Amino acid sequence: MPVFETSQIIRTDLETCWNFFSDPSNLSIITPPEMKFTVMFPDPLPVMHQGLIIRYRVSPLLNIPVNWITEITHVRKYDYFVDNQLKGPFRLWHHQHLFREVNQGIEIIDIVNYELPFGKLGELAALWMVKRRILHIFNYRKTIIESRFGN
Repeated sequence: MPVFETSQIIRTDLETCWNFFSDPSNLSIITPPEMKFTVMFPDPLPVMHQGLIIRYRVSPLLNIPVNWITEITHVRKYDYFVDNQLKGPFRLWHHQHLFREVNQGIEIIDIVNYELPFGKLGELAALWMVKRRILHIFNYRKTIIESRFGN
């Protein structure tokens, strides 16, 4: 199973960092615009909590729109939250968002375990195309976060 891991340090306090990342409405800010990310449900978005289900419309590859439904399965305020795909383009998507204080500010760690449908064909696509696309999404996110938090 492919695993994508990245981290970033931002110069802010833990509460400010948590409040930004745990607000699902900020996902559209940190997602590349060509993905046409839109939250469909719920409206308005509530505060993040365990059991929260969010439905998006997004075009992750080849400008093809898909519905993506995730559930927030675990939340420990100021430490981490986890989202799992219930329906979407992946066979499995398990995304851990971890936060920890460091001397320079807050380190944000993302660990994504994912699996594509279509068996071996999906594995080949993951190696060739999907891994690069995920890297692009997180690089875009890093740029937006740096500009937002002044790093």
